[in-house]
Amino acid sequence: MSESVIESHPFPPLLPPQATVMMMGTFPPPADKRSMAFHYPNFQNDMWRIYGAIFFGNKDHFVVKNEKRFDAERIKAFLTERGIASCPTVLKAIRERGNASDKFLEIVEPVPLAEILTRLPQCKWIFTTGGKATEVLCSLSPEKPKEPKTNEAIDFPFAGRKLKLYRAPSTSRAYPLSFEKKTAAYRTFFQLAGIL
Repeated sequence: MSESVIESHPFPPLLPPQATVMMMGTFPPPADKRSMAFHYPNFQNDMWRIYGAIFFGNKDHFVVKNEKRFDAERIKAFLTERGIASCPTVLKAIRERGNASDKFLEIVEPVPLAEILTRLPQCKWIFTTGGKATEVLCSLSPEKPKEPKTNEAIDFPFAGRKLKLYRAPSTSRAYPLSFEKKTAAYRTFFQLAGIL
């Protein structure tokens, strides 16, 4: 049996100072499954197709033409312009099965949320991109709130801030929901948060 390897999250958070919302997932797939050096890098993950569909009416907006990868610089510029932060809930973890599955992810070190929030003075909303991220985030709160169901928002007071937490569905293709329904869920959130 091989020794457990503790991995550090390979990408820093993107924290536009004027951001009003922050997207929080867990951990990227292993290096051989990444199409770019930024969050949600697996070309099979639909996160950036959902953003393309919602904001540009084109699910391939962030895809590099004729290549199986997303354009990290274009994504970062868009998020910065729209005031959307992206930060993992997990800084260090062990992959129990060597894959991207949250089910087999052992959390070693969660994100220092209070510290991150000091860099986002205008942030009012946090939205998680799946169950594990929601679980980790709720565990960081001294209030220990009941985790919201998918497509549900709750009050999430943290470090003296009145925040709201919305749980969006996972954009992994392993999550059994159609692309259209996932897109509709994210669109609902962005409308709720005043981004759309």
